[in-house]
Amino acid sequence: MTSTRPLSPPAASRAPGPCDLAAFVPADPPRAGRLLLTAEPAPGLGAPGTAEVVPPPGDEARLARVRRVAVADALAPLLRLPDDAADALRFWAEAARFALHLVARGRLLPGVSPAGFDAWRVGPLDGADADRLHALAAAMPPTARAVPAAGAEPLALPAAAPLVRAFLDAVADVLPRTDGAAEAVGTPLFAAAEPQPAQHLRDWADEVAAGVDAGVRLSLRVEADAGATRFRAVVQLHALDDPTRVADLAAVWSGAAPGFGPRARIDALLAVRRAARFWEPLAHLLGKAVPDGLDLDDTDVADLLGDGAARLVAAGIGVHWPRELRPELSARAVAGRGGGPPAFGGVPGDATASLHLDWELALRGDPLTPEEMTELAASHRPVVRLRDEWVLVDPATRTRAAERTLGPVSPVAALGAALTGQVDDRGTPVPVVTTGRLEELRQRISAPPAPTEPPDGLAATLRDYQLRGLAWLDRMTSLGLGACLADDMGLGKTITLIALHLHRGPLAAGPTLVVCPASLLGNWEREIRRFAPGVPVRRYHGSGRELDDAPAGGFVLTTYATMRIDVDALAAHRWGLVVADEAQHVKNPVSGTATALRRIPSAARVALTGTPVENDLDELWAILDWTTPGLLGSLGQFRARWAEPIAEGADPALADRFARLIAPFLLRRRKSDPGIAPELPRKTETDRPVGLTREQAGLYEAVVTATMARIARADGMARRGLVLSLLTALKQICDHPALYAKEPDPVLAGRSGKLELLDELLDTILAEDGAALVFTQFVAMGRLLERHLRARGVGVQFLHGGTPVPEREAMVERFQRGEVGVFLLSLRAAGTGLNLTRADHVVHFDRWWNPAVEEQATDRAHRIGQTRPVQVHRLISEGTVEDRIAALLESKRALADAVLAGGEAALTELTDAELADLVDLRGGA
Repeated sequence: MTSTRPLSPPAASRAPGPCDLAAFVPADPPRAGRLLLTAEPAPGLGAPGTAEVVPPPGDEARLARVRRVAVADALAPLLRLPDDAADALRFWAEAARFALHLVARGRLLPGVSPAGFDAWRVGPLDGADADRLHALAAAMPPTARAVPAAGAEPLALPAAAPLVRAFLDAVADVLPRTDGAAEAVGTPLFAAAEPQPAQHLRDWADEVAAGVDAGVRLSLRVEADAGATRFRAVVQLHALDDPTRVADLAAVWSGAAPGFGPRARIDALLAVRRAARFWEPLAHLLGKAVPDGLDLDDTDVADLLGDGAARLVAAGIGVHWPRELRPELSARAVAGRGGGPPAFGGVPGDATASLHLDWELALRGDPLTPEEMTELAASHRPVVRLRDEWVLVDPATRTRAAERTLGPVSPVAALGAALTGQVDDRGTPVPVVTTGRLEELRQRISAPPAPTEPPDGLAATLRDYQLRGLAWLDRMTSLGLGACLADDMGLGKTITLIALHLHRGPLAAGPTLVVCPASLLGNWEREIRRFAPGVPVRRYHGSGRELDDAPAGGFVLTTYATMRIDVDALAAHRWGLVVADEAQHVKNPVSGTATALRRIPSAARVALTGTPVENDLDELWAILDWTTPGLLGSLGQFRARWAEPIAEGADPALADRFARLIAPFLLRRRKSDPGIAPELPRKTETDRPVGLTREQAGLYEAVVTATMARIARADGMARRGLVLSLLTALKQICDHPALYAKEPDPVLAGRSGKLELLDELLDTILAEDGAALVFTQFVAMGRLLERHLRARGVGVQFLHGGTPVPEREAMVERFQRGEVGVFLLSLRAAGTGLNLTRADHVVHFDRWWNPAVEEQATDRAHRIGQTRPVQVHRLISEGTVEDRIAALLESKRALADAVLAGGEAALTELTDAELADLVDLRGGA
């Protein structure tokens, strides 16, 4: 970001002209600081004026015309700067991003300014923050600090680092101050924009900060005598503005430590007072004339080796042990010693069996003998003599030496530890190594499955990737482990599962139960009769259903709703395999459907889904905890150990360990993967922009204006509800005014741009002997489209959630036979499971705003069996919220990620200004 572009102020004899000056002038309180700009990042920003500037060498000019801009007003324009903006502006934009990042992380401290006003500032800064601050200061171009500080030599540039810090504090002082903040906290202090006298709070503010942001950082250096019988903790100070400047507190106190200012004593005392809150023995320092260190007894050392040091380090206070006494003992858990292989029969991951993981302690990598472990466990001092040297021993290590084992743990938990190479011990991750048969099992399920031949009785030719999927399913289910086949829609999960049933044969020890959405019952029955002729198949659905005639070596098909109602009868039956098709239906683990499914025992469980994760990792937990219970722990444990840290992105290695854990249990393949389905025809996706009619535009703007006014007065759940209501209303208006107005007998033609475009598309498609699927999320819109198309003489049918199962199946057959050319479908009711390969066009009349859901719907046509290229049309109303969301999804910006994760619900968290920008109608009609 460095720049040597010269500042070019005007000559004294002529009117000042433009230059690229953008300098910050601090003030008291910090939020009163101003940016002096000679170029406007936004029209009309700030107030006009002049300023004395530091000219480049050889230029005698002293005045430049500037605009004085408050920090609060400058933030938004700075964050939207174009790439070709002046160097100084881009510098302050980067500083503004850094300040926002600090505030978002909670690095914000209240204080009292030198003039006695309430003021926020950034802090405490960790090492990485300090490094970034210094890097910014080093990169500051001269034009970003060309206004000399008060009292400085006229030609001297102000110091960069203090200026950057002052700007960060100014941003921090601005952000918490909104119109409603003072009312919310009951006082204008630290909330109102106008300066508030706060001199009486200066001692309180110093206590709150307690040295964490006063220019120094504290650490402890532990010293020991030659016999490791006496210990002492020496207090050290580190200068925040120069991490290399370190001195003992005793030297700082006496003034012998160079580089520490006159406030260092007070700062150090505040830092010690704060440190004592995290480790109580440090409170003894506060009674000393010079709080430079204290003697430690064995209890203090043991506490410091245990949780004490961890608490101090978490608070930013380092603990340094003597080199000769640094803890050299390492611990790891060894799984698989002795005993047989873990058993997974019956219910997958049967928790009734258990095994232990043995603790192995090692000194510099050399394992301790059983006798040394006994000696270690029996010791009472924090320092133990092992192999002719003193070794520090923390309480956790002594406990492990005494217990010798970690457990009991379930076989599935032991297998999970083997796969990740790590186990959790009282909240601490510990390395794991596996031996014996558990290691053999780990290697077996982690390796690619051995090739297998198609089973006898299968009336189909499996593709190579389907054979690999069959081999994988056979390996996992034969071990009593569950599996999730998460191939993309249309890659043949159904036929692969039918092949698995035939391959298992006598091993199945009971029929296969398939639980699926009602719309898929007919598809399953047809596929079984087609690909496994002679294998009996029964539906357990509708009135008069019985399990008495369930075929021992065949299939029983039921729906999620029937399974939930008849769970007692299904759970009492002996099943060889239970299959959950479209398993995302049980992604809510506490739902009645998911609870019922878990009650049905079987020798093995298989989940089939094209979208194992639609919104968050909890959904993946719900599926895998059904197929292989215990693998990921409880939901709370899973969130704490995996989901939340992975979402935060704090530890990239964690995601890799998680991938190793689930890889053997989840097979995920996409159509785009090399060698998966090269014979699939091309799929072309096109966004079709369409203008609003005058009626739509007027209605759109009226709804935005009225609802935004209500949103501005609401908060909490009421506001979220209004936002969702607004988004739904705008999408309905974009579809057709009659949909929004709920007109009972509307005139449809000429009132909707989308409807006119749909007519044009369908005319072309049908004229070329094509067929189309038209998806909408609104059942009422589907009814309007059905009425409109029938009036135009178009052969059409409409499938939605209220369509009975027999009629659904008849509709699919009619469409596949070519009896109708247009199939209207409700996205929720028909976006999964159906095989509609006669369609070569897919029209999304409105957007679901979750690409995964839309892709599933598209895959009703673009799947195995499709022989023609598939054209996907997404209808998007120009200048509307649909247009903006489409752009966000395409650009993959931060808001797009939120939409991908949470759909419309994520948009309820937008500020009023962000929401207004999102829904504003641009361009008119």
